[in-house]
Amino acid sequence: MFTNTKRNDIISNLKNNKFDLLVIGGGITGAGIALDASTRGLNTAVLEMKDFAAGTSSRSTKLVHGGLRYLKQLDVKVVAEVGKERAIVYENGPHVTTPEWMLLPFHKAEPSAALPLRLACESMTF
Repeated sequence: MFTNTKRNDIISNLKNNKFDLLVIGGGITGAGIALDASTRGLNTAVLEMKDFAAGTSSRSTKLVHGGLRYLKQLDVKVVAEVGKERAIVYENGPHVTTPEWMLLPFHKAEPSAALPLRLACESMTF
């Protein structure tokens, strides 16, 4: 249990024990990393500046995206990396990820963008 009344005990524990992994930040990413590491048997500690998960949900889109903006910039390497990371998330947490259909609007002055974007989206779907 994390409480400021046990702050000195927690600091002492951090000073006197060895950890395999020290996660800095108790937001959704840090908490996920800590959970994954601890379930793999690593002795894990998490440091958080304020309160765990304070404000993180309001700043997160909660989307696992495919990197379309990087594709538009022709940064294919980043798009491939994002795709690999997305596949890992689906594999490790299928119970917390749900594919969602999205509507992408096009400006009528750019109808030629529709086909390449559709092909890109289809290639990123698995």
